[in-house]
Parts: sequence; structure tokens; C-alpha cells
Amino acid sequence: MQQQNFSKFPVLNTERLVLRRLALTDANEIYQSRSDVTVAKLIGKAPFTTIDQAVSYINMIDGVINKNESIFWAISYQNAPAMIGTICLWNFDIPNATVELGYELLEAFRGKGIMAEAMVSVLEYAFDEMGVEKIIACPSGDNLPSVKLLEKMGFELSQDHFSTTHEGVPGMLTYVITAGK
Repeated sequence: MQQQNFSKFPVLNTERLVLRRLALTDANEIYQSRSDVTVAKLIGKAPFTTIDQAVSYINMIDGVINKNESIFWAISYQNAPAMIGTICLWNFDIPNATVELGYELLEAFRGKGIMAEAMVSVLEYAFDEMGVEKIIACPSGDNLPSVKLLEKMGFELSQDHFSTTHEGVPGMLTYVITAGK
């Protein structure tokens, strides 16, 4: 894995979905997701209380993409531009060819196979285009749907120590998938 260059943003398409760059027009959906008290607790963050926080978050995400420090996609249906979730690769550990996977889906879209479909595309991109050898995900042990999704996608529970830390994530687990899995 080498230093990435996202100056030409990689839009990914699946049968039902478009994974595209996050935009300021997604502020309402980011606010909806990030103001959800349950979601905030599971990711160890304070819930957003204003739309301005969502705008600042989008600007921050844009900045880390521009610096090639992470890649963050808004998930939309092919036939509808409204954001329904997000998925990202971040915490790049270039010497160890390792990245972290993060994702969230608006409540109305959960349980429909959307995140599994998006994740297949992102895992292929990470392994095939970025040269990643290992992808980790750090869900809360209280987030059973996330844990089940990771296991379905071939991630395995790991006791290994990685350089990522997440303060306030209840019962944080570390799941890993390696290239060729």
C-alpha cells in the first residue's frame, strides 16, 4: 500500500447503489444520522445538536479527503441522489498496509442489505485499487447488527492490537479481514 491520491474521487457503483463524494447538500442527512442518540452512543460521540455541526463535519471530511488521509463515500440509491448512509476507509497505516472501515446507515434503510452491498464494493476497492492487506473495523459489542454484518462479510474477531483507539465506544471489538479472504 502506498500513499493514496483521491484528487480524482473514486465513485463506486453497485446494482442498487452509488457511492459518491459527500457534499454540503447531504447536511440534513448527516445531521439526521449524527443526532441519533443511540448511534452517537455506539460510536462514542456526542450527538449533533445543530445543522451547523453537520456542515462542519462535511467540511472536515472534505479536508481529509483532499489531504489523502481517508476516503469517505455517501451512499445513495442509483435512481435517487439523497444520501441514505456513509462508508469510509480511514486511519491509514501505510507501512502495515492496514486501514479501518467505518459505516453508518439512516434508520429507515437498515435491514435491507444495503450496507452489505456497499461494503462489497468498498472492500474490493481497498484490496484491488489501494493495495490494502488488512482492513479492521471496531464496532461496539452492543451493536449486534454491525457485528453480524462484519461476520457475514468474512471479518474475524481479533485480539491483535492496532494503532487505532476509540474513546467511549462501549465494549469495542476489533474485527479484521485480510486480502484474499
